[in-house]
Amino acid sequence: MAESNFVDYVKIYCRSGKGGRGSTHMRREKYIPNGGPDGGDGGRGGHVILRGNRNYWTLLHLRYDRHALAGHGESGSKNRSFGKDGEDKIIEVPCGTVVYNAETGEYICDVTEHGQEVVLLKGGRGGLGNWHFKTATRQAPRFAQPGEPMQEMTVIMELKLLADVGLVGFPNAGKSTLLSAVSSAKPKIANYHFTTLSPNLGVVDTDNGGFVIADIPGLIEGASEGVGLGHEFLRHIERTRVIIHIVDAASVEGRDPVEDIHKINKELEAYNPEIAARPQVIAANKIDCIFDDGEENPIDQLKAEFEPQGISVYPISAVTGQGVRELLFHVKELLDKSPMKPVVFEQEFFPEDVLVNENLPFTVERSEEDPEVFLVEGPKIEKMLGYTNLDSEKGFAFFQKFLKEGGILEELEKAGIQEGDTVRMYGFDFDYYK
Repeated sequence: MAESNFVDYVKIYCRSGKGGRGSTHMRREKYIPNGGPDGGDGGRGGHVILRGNRNYWTLLHLRYDRHALAGHGESGSKNRSFGKDGEDKIIEVPCGTVVYNAETGEYICDVTEHGQEVVLLKGGRGGLGNWHFKTATRQAPRFAQPGEPMQEMTVIMELKLLADVGLVGFPNAGKSTLLSAVSSAKPKIANYHFTTLSPNLGVVDTDNGGFVIADIPGLIEGASEGVGLGHEFLRHIERTRVIIHIVDAASVEGRDPVEDIHKINKELEAYNPEIAARPQVIAANKIDCIFDDGEENPIDQLKAEFEPQGISVYPISAVTGQGVRELLFHVKELLDKSPMKPVVFEQEFFPEDVLVNENLPFTVERSEEDPEVFLVEGPKIEKMLGYTNLDSEKGFAFFQKFLKEGGILEELEKAGIQEGDTVRMYGFDFDYYK
């Protein structure tokens, strides 16, 4: 695939399906005069699901498909027949995709493995049919639950490449040339700046093992602040375990190789201090162009500056292959010493938290049939139940927070609730205790 087809950033609108309405059907059959309620439950709305797929290496397929819509659940019908569940919307993404909330920029989830599935948005639960509400004193309920509402969100997807080693350096330092020399990758190579406009991956095989190497487009000063092209691709070295600095040791363009290393490390530090702290090795490239002019050898300058810091310097020529084998062996040794800890991004955005502060109406009423039962209903409650799994410890903890901070407990106390009384929310019963 051409380089221009590499897409590592997309913004898409996602919407789950709403739950189907419960049926209010009354059973009417010959010779059965009092059939009673038999309305079935509505079907669940479809989820929006992310699935890792190692056959994708770019987000190109999502660039022109900016709406991910799941199917709605169907309504219930007679004879207690359930409505059909809405169709899930599955979004195939390359391994290494990170998802953020487009409005807040907060991290939501990360897909790193082939076949891994993450439910991004849950479909609304289907409403209960009227047969659920039949009691000894209410034999023919003519009402049913509506389906729970859908969820919607605009998200940003970023691809952070899964590579063991990252190649960094100023433009025209020889990164692409080295990648083409050590792997079967065929990046664009030319004698001008910014020939690499997208990251390139290559698999390197050595006598002591293999690893994946990523050629990151050239960085310049201020890249971490958005200057130049490199800032768009700094994300791709977040998952690497070892960094190779490629410098033009021959100073073909008049650059100081020592100063270049310091400038790049400064950009890495500004972007993410953890990246700057990872094992590094310096590949002093273009030694075939170094001539003895009586001045201090640039290789000696690099070694004097960085080897006391524990950073090895390897003089190489990516064109002739000189020194490349020794460099790769050293890199593999660094990888073997570096732990295979996956980079896990801590979730920052939880859809449930929005519900606490959302100003939606709700009602609190004492049941006419049983004065010890309090009915809590309304759009605020319906939406909360759609988001929350009350069977999980985390979900129940959020439920308690929701009752307190959403003002529901306060309203229950105003209505005269006592310890041991029952709180009923759309078919869910809870005992009240302070």
